[in-house]
Amino acid sequence: MTPDKTRKWDTLAQNKAARLSRASEHADGKVVAAARIGALLNAVLEPGDRVCVEGNNQKHADFLAVEMAKLDPQIVHDLHIIQSNIALPAHLDLFERGIASRLDFCYSGEQGVRMARLIKAGKIKVGAIHTYLELYGRYFMDLSPRVSLVVAQSADAQGNLYTGPNTEDTPAVVEATAFRNGIVIAQVNEIVDTVPRVDIPGDWISFVVQSPKPHYIEPIFTRDPALITETQILMAMMVIKGLYEPYQVNRLNHGIGFDTAAIELILPTYAESLGLKGKICSYMTVNPCPTLIPAIESGFLKAIHCAGSELGMEDYVRSRSDIFFDGPDGSMRSNRAFCQIAGHYADLFIGSTLQIDPEGNSSTATLNRIAGFGGAPNFGSESRGRRHASYGWLKAGREAAQASGSSMPRGRKLVVQMVESFREKMQPAFTERLDAWQLKDDFELDLPPVMIYGDDVTHIVTEEGIAHLHRCGNVQERQQAVRGVAGFTPVGLARDRRAVDNLRDRGIIQRPEDIGVDASLATRDLLAARSMKDLVRWSDHLYQPPNRFRTW
Repeated sequence: MTPDKTRKWDTLAQNKAARLSRASEHADGKVVAAARIGALLNAVLEPGDRVCVEGNNQKHADFLAVEMAKLDPQIVHDLHIIQSNIALPAHLDLFERGIASRLDFCYSGEQGVRMARLIKAGKIKVGAIHTYLELYGRYFMDLSPRVSLVVAQSADAQGNLYTGPNTEDTPAVVEATAFRNGIVIAQVNEIVDTVPRVDIPGDWISFVVQSPKPHYIEPIFTRDPALITETQILMAMMVIKGLYEPYQVNRLNHGIGFDTAAIELILPTYAESLGLKGKICSYMTVNPCPTLIPAIESGFLKAIHCAGSELGMEDYVRSRSDIFFDGPDGSMRSNRAFCQIAGHYADLFIGSTLQIDPEGNSSTATLNRIAGFGGAPNFGSESRGRRHASYGWLKAGREAAQASGSSMPRGRKLVVQMVESFREKMQPAFTERLDAWQLKDDFELDLPPVMIYGDDVTHIVTEEGIAHLHRCGNVQERQQAVRGVAGFTPVGLARDRRAVDNLRDRGIIQRPEDIGVDASLATRDLLAARSMKDLVRWSDHLYQPPNRFRTW
């Protein structure tokens, strides 16, 4: 074959130049007036574009999302939206109005019900429900955005961005776009002469616009200690005594929820009474959860790397720079991609879910609600590429090898699902068949949307006890171990009692009394903080909760 001498090798660059030329009349250099942003978007966007509207767990380019949803679908249409979180009504307005038609995403949260309706109506064609790292990886391969709408705290006239504590997804989105000759438009709260620190260089940014009001941030990691139940405290005691202590879990990630908040709030009381300070929970990858304040102040935590920030924690984080990753300006620098990687190679992930089947497969995608997964599949999967050793990793590896009969020594990450057998409105957390199978058929997905596969899960913790799934020798034992802690759900009632008793005798199932947990001590008196006001006191009044969490 001979080389094609007629091929052009700079079509992306030429296309970018044409877009910038069309948009230039709507901007003053890189600065765009808020009133002109619709015209600029019309000039920049082309039908069929892959577009990322920065929507993270917490911060959102809400002004840009709303303005894009106002565009004329006769001019801008068939967009392919590729973003991590579908959280705002405007994100789905794009599909309802015919501006966008295809979607690749990670998580939808409160928009999950509406999304399901739009998928059924044929308004949205889902490419895949990704994990965070998976989608970021595809940004740098086959899903590079042509246009990205991102968000930051401030910018200068040259386009340098200061993202502040909530950096989150911004670096991954911007770099994948800018270095593939795409257009990056940044919504900022203010345009200043000099940014406090340069988080994103200005030559990566095409345009900046000051939004009429500060961008939206959701405090999703705040849990009011007043709502933690005694059942959750009992489960937290079992996690500390039955998992964290014997496996010496020192590097870990906590998922979001009251279950893990209960663990955090009994570290300074229950865990300290067991002499575990300095032995467990020293390094975490998690947002600056307010319920971690007592553990930090008590000396449990040595370092925390965060995927994002949390409203009201800014002053506290700034004052604890030994713990958090702070910049020279004093504010924290978060990064979801790096945090996901750190958590993936940690010793343990513990989180919750909506449904678990008898093999331990779990999902948060249920009928009529496609919530997605976020980062849980990355945190909650066996890190098979890991090569550095730790006590708990080696111990779990030996146990798994003994159960399977393998002669090859290797470690095993601890992946824990912590659920009460019945959830809200008495919906059983355990089910014979995940709704994910029906969703696969209803929405013509290639695979059922499973969050964490059962063969990655090492432990399930419920109010009944702990199931050590990685110690099971076969699928049948694994199923009985799950049923053995599934309580009075239909899955639990279908247990083989003789098989469950045998698993308990072998230590594969453990009840609270088997590991020395006194259930009578599982009261709210064990919590280091029992209210939001207690958390404020622990922080020396540096923590300032959002108004919705204030009762005083």
